[in-house]
Amino acid sequence: MHVNAVLEMDVVALEQDDSVTVMLDMTAPHLEGNNERPAQAVIVVLDRSGSMHGRRLEAGKRALIALLDRLDGRDWFGLVAFDHQAHVVIPAQRLGDIGRQSAKLAVTHLGSGGSTDLSSGYLRGLQEAGRAHADGGTTLLVLSDGHANAGIVDPVAFKQMAANAASKRISTSTIGIGDGYDELILAEMAIGGNGNHTFALEADQAAAAVAGEVDGLLTKSVQAGSVLIKPSTDVTTIQVVNDMPNQAVAEGILLELGDFYSGEERKLLVTFGVPAMAALGLAQIAELVLTYVSTPDLVTHTVTLPISVNVVPQDIAKGRVPNPEVVEERVLLETQVGKRHSEEAMRRGDEESARTHIAHSIAKLEAAAPSPEIDKEIGFLRRSLEELEQRGMRYTSKRLRADGVKKSRGYKSREQGGQWDVDASGEEST
Repeated sequence: MHVNAVLEMDVVALEQDDSVTVMLDMTAPHLEGNNERPAQAVIVVLDRSGSMHGRRLEAGKRALIALLDRLDGRDWFGLVAFDHQAHVVIPAQRLGDIGRQSAKLAVTHLGSGGSTDLSSGYLRGLQEAGRAHADGGTTLLVLSDGHANAGIVDPVAFKQMAANAASKRISTSTIGIGDGYDELILAEMAIGGNGNHTFALEADQAAAAVAGEVDGLLTKSVQAGSVLIKPSTDVTTIQVVNDMPNQAVAEGILLELGDFYSGEERKLLVTFGVPAMAALGLAQIAELVLTYVSTPDLVTHTVTLPISVNVVPQDIAKGRVPNPEVVEERVLLETQVGKRHSEEAMRRGDEESARTHIAHSIAKLEAAAPSPEIDKEIGFLRRSLEELEQRGMRYTSKRLRADGVKKSRGYKSREQGGQWDVDASGEEST
């Protein structure tokens, strides 16, 4: 893993309270083609409620059959279908033991049912995931087109369930189909579960998103990544700017990164509150400890990065210039917060406030130094305003939520997640 820590400003003023922002830039190694990957486990939780009847369920079944063709006999597979209750269609076991054709036959026989008890399906899927024993870890893939109207319906509860599973190396990815699904629940599951959340308007786009998920999990080059933020005794506050699972521990704050795909890049921003320092010279304010497991050798690695600043006289500190890469990343992360405020306004039915939040984010991006990523973000938001006019708030809120979940977690090169859109030429776009 290539890791680099970049300070927004590497000097602070003598005898003056300050803040220091660090950007951690991580790039996973590329998998070599001749390396045999460790076995993976994929447990699918498929909504088969009445609203899935027809094209959506048929597309989902085709996607699962294509998934089965991609897995190796060493990989584990399981399938849970749910409507008002959960049903284990294929118990979790090695695909070679199930039989590829037998698994496909079980998928083709699935039919639609009644209401939507997402919690029953997810909890039963977690139980099956707990029985899998694959060296490469377990991915729980949830596909749904509806609002949970039975069982547990609290997004926070779903996020906690997913986080608990993630601590046992079971990640959760979610695909919302159409514009009627519960984006809050599916997004929170993906955040807590260190997985992807995808918005797929059409059934065929959902099938393509399933294929994308398989592409990712079969090319993992890093597993079980985490960052421990260990502040010095002088640091007063720690703010993780990204929206990602973290918890306080004895030594500081632990961030859960989950798995990285081959060659994947991510960026994390952390801001430290630094009190006035009375001595000139270098001062260490923290350590960032990155821990991960490399594949296919399954060796645990630890990288420790000391974070230090140079304490200088106040007149010299006034002339400091912030690092443009860190400034850009902060603006981009602030834009994701703006998306969340906008889509929250849409769920309240307040279209005017939603437009105001988007316009404010565009203005902030336009005031930043131009770059390809800034320009792309401006284009996304402008298109969102057009979609709000043409397709309304229900569609646009899901578009903003899916894209914001992906980008707020620092993903830079991951293709999975976000809004999965296929234009007339068949090319993926957002």
